[in-house]
Amino acid sequence: MPATDGPDDAARVKQLAVTLVDAYVRKDADALAAAVAGIGGATAEVTSDLKVFAAFLTRRVQETGVVWKPADAREAVAAAVADMLPPEIEFAVVTAWEAYSVGEEAVAERFTNGDPVVYVHMLAAFCAAIGGAVYKPAELISTLRIAAGLGD
Repeated sequence: MPATDGPDDAARVKQLAVTLVDAYVRKDADALAAAVAGIGGATAEVTSDLKVFAAFLTRRVQETGVVWKPADAREAVAAAVADMLPPEIEFAVVTAWEAYSVGEEAVAERFTNGDPVVYVHMLAAFCAAIGGAVYKPAELISTLRIAAGLGD
């Protein structure tokens, strides 16, 4: 049975995804830890929402003409997770992102050490980083809330 079995659960998961990005935007390690603790059995659903946000924000950057290269993404993800995670998870996130960002998903999976939360961190950090290329912090979070159907 999926972790989201109703509209309230789906909205809760979407809110968690937005909260994760917001924690990275604000560099709030406590809020990040609380959001991760709230994921429970909905890791796959949160990851899915974060993938949607990442695709949306990538498209938005392309539409605005902001130059954003893969090297920029790697550096931005590394900067976003710096001092936000325990060193071993930070390393897993950065190395998994490096592989994932160039299409090496099998290699990325190996770097996660079987921990699906590593994907949550790398996608949330990426969303915060790439979103910051085109939006101010409050505007980014508001835009993600609207995109998720949560209102403003």
